[in-house]
Amino acid sequence: MTTKPGYPKKSLVSISSQGSEFMGNLEEAIEWLASFGGEPDGGVTRTLYSQPWKEAQQALKGWMEETGLVTTYDSIGNLFGRLPSSNPNVQTILIGSHVDTVKSGGKYDGAYGIIAGIMALDFLKKKYGAPSINLEVVSFCEEEGSRFPVALWGSGMMTGIYSFKDISDIKDSEGISFETAMMAAGFGLTDYRVRNDIQTFIELHIEQGPTLEKVEKSIGIVKAIVGQKRFRITLNGESNHVGTTSMKWRRDALHGAVNMIHGLYESVKEYDEDLVTSVGQLFVEPNVPNVIPNQVQFTVDARHPNESVLSSFCQQFTEIFKTHAKKHDLDIQIEMWHEVQPAQMDRTLNEILQSICTRSTIPFHWMNSGAGHDAQLFARICPTTILFVPSKGGISHSPLEYTSTKDLETGLEVLIQLLHQLAYNH
Repeated sequence: MTTKPGYPKKSLVSISSQGSEFMGNLEEAIEWLASFGGEPDGGVTRTLYSQPWKEAQQALKGWMEETGLVTTYDSIGNLFGRLPSSNPNVQTILIGSHVDTVKSGGKYDGAYGIIAGIMALDFLKKKYGAPSINLEVVSFCEEEGSRFPVALWGSGMMTGIYSFKDISDIKDSEGISFETAMMAAGFGLTDYRVRNDIQTFIELHIEQGPTLEKVEKSIGIVKAIVGQKRFRITLNGESNHVGTTSMKWRRDALHGAVNMIHGLYESVKEYDEDLVTSVGQLFVEPNVPNVIPNQVQFTVDARHPNESVLSSFCQQFTEIFKTHAKKHDLDIQIEMWHEVQPAQMDRTLNEILQSICTRSTIPFHWMNSGAGHDAQLFARICPTTILFVPSKGGISHSPLEYTSTKDLETGLEVLIQLLHQLAYNH
């Protein structure tokens, strides 16, 4: 397995609130990791178990080891770099994010949290030595659900929410099974052992939205992560000649889908502004200009911070879909393939973050996260929080995704202070 030469070079960056310095160059590290799966348009494609993914994980492993962290993989490809405590019996504070991307995604999504975690542990080790509790950075193997219809795979296995049976019959768009891809990458060959030593989980992430930029704040302290449900809708009608089949006799799957999608977006208006939904993927068969489509498959993604509101909306739109299917004489299958409950972040951790920002005169904003994150799964098993830094123009999952070096450094500064307070002030 090859890696690209040269780990991020080290340069001095000041930590104003502590009057100290740490070694690291965030912008260079972002560009370095983006080179694994880099696209001509400036985006990054690094999907689960692909060659760029393998190279990125191996490169991160090398960088972790260069900084003195103890590295391990688990059996599905999550990568860990540990700064161990001198006490072998203590638990672990886990910090990190995901290494995978969407197709031609941004350089910062996921990557920033991993890079900042490595730099934070490197600084703390050099400045303060061994912590009183284990500190560990994780590069989760997968979060996006962009190659296979399973999202949050890395953290889902770690928290016991997923098991290997959940991916037994899943394939990607090229017909490669999940198990085949995982084994080809060198993983999935042994039983998975769920970690029971995680005391706290912390994730540093770009916002992926416009809120912090609009309110002119440097840090977002997240109160809750919205719940989400993803559906796959399959409509089956009948193919026939466009010119010889009367409109009234058609079983046009695409016509039915168009009406369903319109009804979906109209129904959102009945709810509050925190409810969002989208049809993000659509396949038409046979996809020929002069043939009536006999099958359409599309996805629906719905999100809201309140589970009862989210469930009500999903029940409503599925009934709308069934009504349209009957009207157009179509067979319909509705499959919910991904579901994550809303997650509340830990109040004590967030109060510490508020104190850090106040003490350091860093402008902050209390907010919810409209995007799903690994943190929402850890919130079920241990005290968890996620903090945001601004995204330029609110753009994410795009080559145009950007966060300024100043904002990246501010997020790292807050993370270092949080970890220092949790792991050294005892």
